Amino acid sequence: MQPFTQRVIAIIQAIPEGAVMTYGQIAELAGSRRGARQVVRILHSLSGIHNLPWHRVVNAKGEIAITDEEARYMQILYLNGEGVATSGDGRVDLSKYRYHAVTEEES
Repeated sequence: MQPFTQRVIAIIQAIPEGAVMTYGQIAELAGSRRGARQVVRILHSLSGIHNLPWHRVVNAKGEIAITDEEARYMQILYLNGEGVATSGDGRVDLSKYRYHAVTEEES
């Protein structure tokens, strides 16, 4: 497994209940500022294997980016169940719910 992939998995696993991070935020924290699409790929292919809280990841606008209706509904349901409010169009208030992880360099 590539180091970037390992870092992405660790970052996603560390998102606490009741909080969200964006794809780009995770990519930058993992060392690739332009790696948001890679984060999407990692979530898609490794969520089940690594039991990732995939529902805690949204796009840069705070929107649920999943287009599949059932998966989108499940993400909203999971987020609401953790206390994360979503608007009628599936948007999360990032100013309120965004998680700001601390990197090893910052601690």
